[in-house]
Amino acid sequence: MKFLRENKLYKVLSLNSISVAVSFVLGIFSSKIISIYLGTSGMALMGSFRNFSTMLKSIATIGISNSVVKIFVENKEDKKEISIIYSTFFWLFWIISSGLAIGVLLFATPISSFLFFTDVYKIPIQFFGLLLPLMVINTFWLAIYNGLEKYKSIVIIQIVSNILVFGTTALLIWKHNIFGGLLSLSVGEFLMVLVTFLFVRKDMDYFKFDLQKIISRKYLHVIKRFSIMALLSAVIVPLTLLFIRNAIVQKYSLHEAGIWDAVNRLSSFYMLFFSSGLSLYYMPKLASIHTESEFKIELKSYFKFFVPLFLLMLVVVFLVKGIILKIAFTKEFSNIENVLIWQLMGDFVRVLTLAFGFQIVVKTMMKRYFVGELVFNIAYLLLSFFLMQKNAVEGVLQAYFYANVICLFLILIMFRKLFFKIN
Repeated sequence: MKFLRENKLYKVLSLNSISVAVSFVLGIFSSKIISIYLGTSGMALMGSFRNFSTMLKSIATIGISNSVVKIFVENKEDKKEISIIYSTFFWLFWIISSGLAIGVLLFATPISSFLFFTDVYKIPIQFFGLLLPLMVINTFWLAIYNGLEKYKSIVIIQIVSNILVFGTTALLIWKHNIFGGLLSLSVGEFLMVLVTFLFVRKDMDYFKFDLQKIISRKYLHVIKRFSIMALLSAVIVPLTLLFIRNAIVQKYSLHEAGIWDAVNRLSSFYMLFFSSGLSLYYMPKLASIHTESEFKIELKSYFKFFVPLFLLMLVVVFLVKGIILKIAFTKEFSNIENVLIWQLMGDFVRVLTLAFGFQIVVKTMMKRYFVGELVFNIAYLLLSFFLMQKNAVEGVLQAYFYANVICLFLILIMFRKLFFKIN
């Protein structure tokens, strides 16, 4: 018990668990609202827009979170250098996000046709485009909080934002059905910006800097390395999901696509605790270590404490899946119970891979990152097309599991020297 109290990972996870608990409960109720008012087809359409919005945000920020944490940790004692860092990030990402916003506004109609098989939902897309530059600034602020290890502020921002987003989503879906649901994804992002801004005003000492008209070449080089890596994920991951979803719709129906999206949504609930906790703890931690022996220590801690916790949670989810599905969804989604096991197994293998994945990202191991991302997503896409022919949605979930197994073996080969040296 004393070790747990003194272990920083457990402290961060415990603090973060409050935010995740709120997110989990609100996510369950949100899923129920979508299930009741929008059904499986609405779940699929909202999943498409969520993938699209994630892709645009990722392209706009191109690795801002990871690069800010790395650069900020290395220079946090130098006020003059921090000012140059702030200016570089501000101007670079404001220009990129503004350019993307204009593109979204101009091509909202064809984007709507690709995502929703109709052009009637272009307004939520245009609204998202207008707000994109503000979302980038919000990501920048949160990255600074992460670099400062202000975990408590991050957790409170997440809790307040999630409550506001849930209330807005529920109201818009109730009032305007699927149109309101799609619009809520953009409105929710705007509310997050407002909440973070209130905290930034309170902690202005951390955010004061001389905004110069400068983009430092030195930091641009670091950003470039992270950006190339982030850009690949920003494009290939959402596109993989969009192509898989469209294939399910064309081969079967929106209903089947909605079942698949519901499984992904359920997975995101329990994955949130661990992924966000690791981002809060491991990103700054790995950014501050420089030797192989230090990484071995973190790796041992990961497999000794984190993996068993995650496995226990997956077992609990599987045992009570019937109860969870009754609470979170309607009878229209009952088929999830028969196929969920593949998602659970895939997520477990993915968590094993993340032990090394965080190191690849933080240390900008570009070749390993590119190979890993390409292999997983190509395998996931091709296996999905092949296995869905006979097994429909279950085949896609099987593809997810097999793709993660392939990726894990690949990562172990990449880190074979380090892995086999661990005592």
